[in-house]
Amino acid sequence: MKYLQKIVNLLLFIYNTFMKNLIIWVIIPLIAIQFIKVDVKQTLITNEKDKLKASKEIEEILNRSCADCHSNHVNYPWYDKIAPASWYVKYHVKKGREVVNFDKWNSYSSEKKRKIAEKIPKAIKIRMPLPTYLWLHSNAKLSKDDKRILNKWAKELQ
Repeated sequence: MKYLQKIVNLLLFIYNTFMKNLIIWVIIPLIAIQFIKVDVKQTLITNEKDKLKASKEIEEILNRSCADCHSNHVNYPWYDKIAPASWYVKYHVKKGREVVNFDKWNSYSSEKKRKIAEKIPKAIKIRMPLPTYLWLHSNAKLSKDDKRILNKWAKELQ
């Protein structure tokens, strides 16, 4: 019986130590970082004449698979309110808009449009939409047909 009591006491000590460390090193910092906000506007003012004008098919693909990072109208997911996920999401939206913003397409120079169009086939083959985005947005996955259509469109833009 003494051994059983010692084992129970040891397990309680381990559990209490673990819980105290969990609270100090995980839970408190996780709560604290919720007060650090990264501001990337969900919706920016769009000048209609600057928006990309493409076929309905192209616009449907771009809206479904690209618009959340490459337009002025982002549908932020529920987890964008929880740091550090919110930092990750907003960083990618900011970077995505810097690379190409389809709501500003017609404000780009011909040279910039051509350079973007040249990169589209490689981007959709290698990394777009981002695999981390697809975890919770499976409908954004580009089918082989979508990729073929976008590649053809990109060639036409060059």
